[in-house]
This record gives sequence, structure tokens and C-alpha cells, in this order.
Amino acid sequence: MSTTTADANAILTQPGGDTGMTGKKRGGAGKVFSAIGIALIIIYCLAPFYWMLVSSLRPDKEIFENTWWPRHASLENYRAVFAPGNNFLRALGNSAIVSISVTIVALLIATFASYALARLEFRGKGAFLVLVIATSMFPLVAIIVPLLKNFSAWHWINTYQAMIIPDLSFSLPLAVWNLTTFFKQMPDELEQSAMVDGCTPPQAFRKIILPLATPGIFTTAIIVFIGAWNEFLVAVTMINDPKMQPATVMLSKFTGSSQFNTPFGTQMAAGVIMTIPLVIMVLIFQRRIVEGLSAGGLKS
Repeated sequence: MSTTTADANAILTQPGGDTGMTGKKRGGAGKVFSAIGIALIIIYCLAPFYWMLVSSLRPDKEIFENTWWPRHASLENYRAVFAPGNNFLRALGNSAIVSISVTIVALLIATFASYALARLEFRGKGAFLVLVIATSMFPLVAIIVPLLKNFSAWHWINTYQAMIIPDLSFSLPLAVWNLTTFFKQMPDELEQSAMVDGCTPPQAFRKIILPLATPGIFTTAIIVFIGAWNEFLVAVTMINDPKMQPATVMLSKFTGSSQFNTPFGTQMAAGVIMTIPLVIMVLIFQRRIVEGLSAGGLKS
């Protein structure tokens, strides 16, 4: 009896005897808390869109109700969005023209500039990169009046360039910073190996670096496109012609049946329609986006 008791006490007093079980419990608790945290973040991100979707399906007389789902769901708000007098399809086309133009030009400039900043050594490179990102920190509202004065003098009011140029000034620094970080993660041996095989530096960039940088370029393109698609202040200031207004401005111009009636349901329906292209684009390129975000945070 005493021998059995001694053996049991020896097992219990061994150092680290319950470490495995404790580690498993801690690991399980960590997974549970991680899952709860992820679920809360997802709910926090999707709740506004769900509220917008539900509100877009409510008739006007139920628009201020707080039920989880409308009692009498209706598509009348969506029909109102595409009423002939609203020109919302044309506004969506204007938003697409501006957003695609900004994305293409920003990527063309940022790709070459970022590669140079990541690979070339020259004096003041760090200060230049800080200056690039600092230019995007100026509040837009502080420079909108000088922009309006200059664009009026240049006869750019009610033109696409009046929206594209300011959007570029804020999206380009972000694109340069993001792609520079991405290119820095790529080993220098890639170009060296290509040159050993007979490639010139431009050929090495085109045939080796660009294909490998595709995830980062896609990620940057999505970020730039979303920023240009959602831009409002420049467009509402520079564009007063209804035929040139983008969807963000057109949405704010919707009017109700009277001067003091705000068509919240119609505005919510327009917001849902504007969100759909972004959701589709992210779903189509989600693998590229994840690859770009992951690669940008890893060192080779």
C-alpha cells in the first residue's frame, strides 16, 4: 500500500507532469477566444451593410422601423433609383470611368517608381519615400478651394480630369508606399540570376519581377479603385453638371416627393447597388489579395 502511494506521489511531483494537459487547455481557450474575436469583427463589418440592405427593402411608411427584417419587403426603392429622371446608370458609368482611370495611371506610375525606390541606391531615398507618403496626409478640405480656383481658371470644371487628378494625388502615394514595401521583400538574386541567363535589367523586370509582383499589384489596385469609387468631396465641388456627376454625388442629390422629404430608402438602395461591384471584385480576386497582403508582410 505504501509503495503504491509513493509511486503516485512521485508521478504527481514530477516537474512538468501536467504541462501537456495545461498547454492543450490553453491552446483550446486561445482558439475559442480567436474565433469569438473574428466573429465580432465580421459582425461589426457586416452590420452596416445588413442595415442598409434591410432599409432598402422597406417601404417609405416603414423606413424608421427597427425590425430585423421589413414587414412588407418591397423593391420600389430600387425601381426609384433607376427612374429616368435620376440618370443613375450614367452616374455609375462616370464613377467607373474615373475609378478605372485613376487605378490604371496610379499603377503605371507606382510600379516603376516603387521598383526604383526598392532596388536603386541614391542619396535621400528614405526622405523621399517619407515625403511621398506625407503628401497624402494633407486634409482634402484644406486644399479644395485652391483646387477649385485653379480648375476654374483652366476650364476644368465639369470634366473627368477635375476628378481624376485630385484622386491620383491621394491614391498614388499609398500605391507607391505599398508596392515599395512589396518589392523590398523580393530577393536581389532574382534579377542577378536573370542577368546571368542573358536578360537585360528591363527584361528581368518584365519577365521575372512583374509576374512575381502580381499579387501585390492586384492588392494595390483594389485599394486604389475602392478609394476612387467612394470619393465624394472633390466630385461634389468640381462637378455640377448632372451628366458628369459620379454615383456618390448623384446619390446625395436624390429628392423625395416634396422639398422636405428625404428618400432614405432610395438612398439605401443606391448604396447597396454601389457596393455590389466592389463585393464582386473582391470575391473574384480574393486569392490574389490574400497573397499580396501575406507576401507584403513576410521577409524573404
